Amino acid sequence: MLIQLTIHNLVIVERLTLDFNAGLSVLTGETGAGKSILLEALGLTLGGKASAEVIRAGCEKAEVHSLFSLEDCTAAQHWLETQDLAEEETQCVLRRVVVRGGRSRAYINGRPVTQAMLQALGALLLNLHGQHAHQALLQPAAQRHLLDAYANLSDQVAQLGVQYRAWQVAQDDLQALQQAADERESRLDYLRFQLGELEPVLELAAHTTALEAEHQRLAHATQLQAVSTAVLQQLQERDQALSTQLGQVIQELNAVVAFDSALAPVIELLDSAAIQVDEAAQSVRRYLDQLEVDPEQLQELDKQLATLHDMARKHRVEIGQLPTLATNLRQELADLLAIDQQVTTLTAAVDQQQRLYQQQAEQLSTARQVAAQRLAQTVSQSMQALGMQQGCLQVVCEPGTPSQHGIDQIRFLVATNPGQPVAALSRIVSGGELSRIALAIQVATSGCSQVPTLIFDEVDVGIGGAIAEIVGQLLRHLGQQTQVICVTHLAQVAAQAHHHYQVQKHQIAAVSQTHIQVLDDTERVQEIARMLGGVEITEQSRRHAAEMMVLAQKNG
Repeated sequence: MLIQLTIHNLVIVERLTLDFNAGLSVLTGETGAGKSILLEALGLTLGGKASAEVIRAGCEKAEVHSLFSLEDCTAAQHWLETQDLAEEETQCVLRRVVVRGGRSRAYINGRPVTQAMLQALGALLLNLHGQHAHQALLQPAAQRHLLDAYANLSDQVAQLGVQYRAWQVAQDDLQALQQAADERESRLDYLRFQLGELEPVLELAAHTTALEAEHQRLAHATQLQAVSTAVLQQLQERDQALSTQLGQVIQELNAVVAFDSALAPVIELLDSAAIQVDEAAQSVRRYLDQLEVDPEQLQELDKQLATLHDMARKHRVEIGQLPTLATNLRQELADLLAIDQQVTTLTAAVDQQQRLYQQQAEQLSTARQVAAQRLAQTVSQSMQALGMQQGCLQVVCEPGTPSQHGIDQIRFLVATNPGQPVAALSRIVSGGELSRIALAIQVATSGCSQVPTLIFDEVDVGIGGAIAEIVGQLLRHLGQQTQVICVTHLAQVAAQAHHHYQVQKHQIAAVSQTHIQVLDDTERVQEIARMLGGVEITEQSRRHAAEMMVLAQKNG
């Protein structure tokens, strides 16, 4: 609900703050007093277009604030939470600044936002009906939502949306699988070729360490043979071999150990060393006996290792990763060979999801068609009561493209005069007719609207007398369900208000300024009498105005 509107330097308004309440509020005043400025100010805070022309003469910027209570608008609360713009209090402030020579700036709860974000939030807070922006009823989506809310179908639509998304997910999966099937043959050929190259080398890859060790030995066999022969000679096979020298040392020590037993441990160590030298010599001799220089085997190992390195380089992996690569390729090959069965299974799943969607969509469509007739009849009766003789509304449910909202294309078609063919609501030229049709629709659906504030502009264009009184009664009735603000020139409408604001324009130092005054009952009588009468306000017109106000209160 709109709580407060503050305007600084907008057109001919220097500074103005207005407090609003629940119920029906009317704004009245002489033509040109500035009533439209209030609607323009609200439109700016709700994301309307801004230009430097709206800035008051002599000022560099204009600024507008609108304060809303969110207690009766959970949709707006949820939107603010999802955008991380919510405050602890259940209120929000929308602010728009228009700068001369610069771009306008928008804020929600003091934080900068885009114009599109203002529009998104504004659509949840307020509907403006007339020749201005925010005419939500002209949008097909809004018409569909209104019909669903009127028929209490919102939960059914939400369930259908879940089923639609399940159907679409299954379709996307099937499409991806079918695309893979189309590309399968070339991929199968590629996989088979890759495995044909890998398979012969996998055994070698599994023993890479042993192959490299054997290659290392054969590549250095001559050097190993030469070194081993030299070592064997030094150990045993030359005149001054190490084993001979150890034997001589041991003999010399044995000759003198009888003189000092402390040499006995040394002899034991040398005996042990002699034994180990002898064993080492025998090991070297055996090594030389089995050591072979085999150029052909070395060449074969060179070839095998080169093959492994080439294959690893080609697939951009390490040699040890070739077996894992082959495993992955085999799995992909198996998956592709099984794709026909997967397509069959998934096709059946898509068909099942589509059948479930179609069943739910047809049930929803039937319910919509029944509700559409009721809504059309109710609104048509209100239109005729509002001066559109034989005027009618048709709510058409036509087959449309399946979507998360169903299989229906909802259109509101109207005829406002006898013999006139029905046409889309958006093609109504008269702003007054559009406002009255919107009023009739809002009254018919007042119990299901989620937008807490409705504003009607030019709702009284071209009407008067009894019809004007009916318009006022409908607005007052609607004000009992939600907050209604109406700009009017008719006393019959003004008399029905719960709250009355008078717009006045004054000349101060040759500069026009707009002021707004909240009227008490006495002042209301005077203003309604002015709207009833001519140049001079008579006592009779005052009594008539007072009677109209009393009658409005008696009727609720």
